Amino acid sequence: MPLRTTGSPRRKVRALLAGASLTALLTGAGLLAGILPASAASPAGHRPPVYYLALGDSLSQGVQPATPPLPAGVTLGQSIETDQGYANDLDAYYSRAVPGGLQLVKLGCPGETTTSMLTGAGSPCSYPQGSQLAAAVAFIRAHRGEIGLITIDIGANNVDGCLTSGAISETCVDSGVAAIGSDLPKIFGALRAAAGGHVTIAQMNLYDPFLADYLTGTAGQAAATQSVALAESVNNLLASVAKPFGVRTANVQDAFSTTDFTSTAVLPGVGPVPLNVARICTWTWMCAPAPVGPNIHANATGYRVIAAAFERAIGWFPGYRQ
Repeated sequence: MPLRTTGSPRRKVRALLAGASLTALLTGAGLLAGILPASAASPAGHRPPVYYLALGDSLSQGVQPATPPLPAGVTLGQSIETDQGYANDLDAYYSRAVPGGLQLVKLGCPGETTTSMLTGAGSPCSYPQGSQLAAAVAFIRAHRGEIGLITIDIGANNVDGCLTSGAISETCVDSGVAAIGSDLPKIFGALRAAAGGHVTIAQMNLYDPFLADYLTGTAGQAAATQSVALAESVNNLLASVAKPFGVRTANVQDAFSTTDFTSTAVLPGVGPVPLNVARICTWTWMCAPAPVGPNIHANATGYRVIAAAFERAIGWFPGYRQ
């Protein structure tokens, strides 16, 4: 698994975002390798780049738990950024239609909530502009006419901590959902205003990692059922907020069969289980033994499933050059 520990190359991108031309700065600093494809530096007279901007939380960075062989300084099971995320898959898929390929820029932040993305307050990441949203808007404005696609996943961290000890805290859920409802229109509004109406913006709704609790017994099955109801509620909110801003929604909930307790599938080492449970165990690290699991992040297969859901929502976006 190609691994990248959280931070260093992405921090360089953030540090350069304050400038008017990211490509020029990167080229001058000798930092293009490993951050943007070499084709991002367009020679004079050549077609300008087409950027794909990936925003959001850890999923946008392809985070997974580290497995052998481990790079120096990384421990088994540590959550790290990889090049196997859905953004990398989408970049490869859509680059086929763009002369010279898309130029993928990841600004996402593991642990980001809607509030920290909007304001920077409590964000685990540092941006020169003060928040991920402000950094994204600055990048879009600095590359006006060169943005082909924007994707975003945000909101999961608002409610992921609400299921503890097999029970969902209604107070926690109410607070997290209220923040999503308040923050997300501001995030989508700022992105749409900066990008203009022609740029395709797509978000994803959520899969439910807590379906893995189903395997722990009767209490876990009750918690899993309750968590699906929470996921549906949040996903309905995400879709309703996105629509007025022309933001498309990738239906990851359905791609993961999140609500399907009726169909069954055989889970190796366990036997027949509900399809939604089998998929969460197969496509994420939630059912992996410690210290690698349980980990809420998708694995490489799961990220490809997420990318396919984005592809269905996006189609062939109008922002790319033919």
